[in-house]
Amino acid sequence: MKLSDYAKQQGVRYETAWRWFRDGKIKGHRVGKHTVMIDEGQEPFSDHQKKVAIYTRVSSAENKTNLDSQAERLVAYGAARGYQISKVVKEVGSGINDARPKFLALLEDPSIDVIIVEHKDRASRFGVRYIESLLRVQGRTLEVVNQAENGTEDLLADLTSIISSFCARLYGQRRAKRKTEKIVEQLQAKEEQDAIS
Repeated sequence: MKLSDYAKQQGVRYETAWRWFRDGKIKGHRVGKHTVMIDEGQEPFSDHQKKVAIYTRVSSAENKTNLDSQAERLVAYGAARGYQISKVVKEVGSGINDARPKFLALLEDPSIDVIIVEHKDRASRFGVRYIESLLRVQGRTLEVVNQAENGTEDLLADLTSIISSFCARLYGQRRAKRKTEKIVEQLQAKEEQDAIS
């Protein structure tokens, strides 16, 4: 069976099937320069062979103990689904922070096929659909275990973070403006003093 037909049969993109062939996840052989034939009679590639990572996050260090319980629940979920968990990533940071290094590393790791999170907001407060769409294009998925909304505690922590960030920028700009004005005044005073001398 041609690789393109195999991809259609499995319901995946051609690029995903090619990656599976290249990585040895499915058996086949090349015919000529551009054709790949998949060996007949083999078991279809399934979720059980996918490389799965679990991502847990809390908004603040005060909730750090919740990371372990999140991880335990997700490991149990993955085991029930028959996944082989290759990574469990725990991170403390706001869901509105788009520069969380551990989450970014997971997104940038092409060897991870599935990222499991407990709630959508564990991945991000905003733009989860973009993350899901980009992963889908790569033949990867973000699997959300619980679609229900999370408690208000994390939401309030994120709101506080937004307000703090806004205030820091606002007051930081005022402070920078005052500092610049002070430097200009000092330079003008020095210039006047030099003119008198």
